[in-house]
Formats: sequence, C-alpha cells, structure tokens
Amino acid sequence: MNEALFDWWLNGLMILLALSLLICFVRLYLGPDLPNRTVAFDLIAVHAVGIFALFAVQYSSTVLLEGAIVTAVLGFLGTVMLARFLERGRPSQ
Repeated sequence: MNEALFDWWLNGLMILLALSLLICFVRLYLGPDLPNRTVAFDLIAVHAVGIFALFAVQYSSTVLLEGAIVTAVLGFLGTVMLARFLERGRPSQ
C-alpha cells in the first residue's frame, strides 16, 4: 500500500474519532440522566484508546500502545465504579 495513502487514511480516521469524541462530550454534559452519562463516559474512554492506537500506528511507538492499555483499564474501572454507584443509589444526606 502506498505510504502517503496510508497516512492520509490515518489522519482521516483521527479526525473522525475526534469529532465523535466531541459528540460524546456533549452527551456527557447534556445527558438527561446518570445512566446516559455513564455510557458517554465509557464511550469517551473507548475513543481515547482508539486515538492512542492510531497515534501508535502512525509513529510506530510501543509506549503509546502501553498508554492505550492503561487508558482502557482506567476507563473500565471508572465505568464499573459509576455502575456500582447507580446500583447502590445516592447516599442519603
């Protein structure tokens, strides 16, 4: 495959992921309830992993792949924590 074409596709995918990430942030901010915001948070973590992976491919960096793994684990843990919070309910004041 032509290297210039491959770089063009990588840049296009990064732009699409960035736009989709922006839409997820809007959903996180405007979400009508907490479950919708939890799903938006999880999608933001998935998008971050995808962007890390695309940058790792573009720059041939293994360090960025390690960053993607750490981001995936932290995003999963954050989603689990929010789900547990929803399951238990809000603390009474």
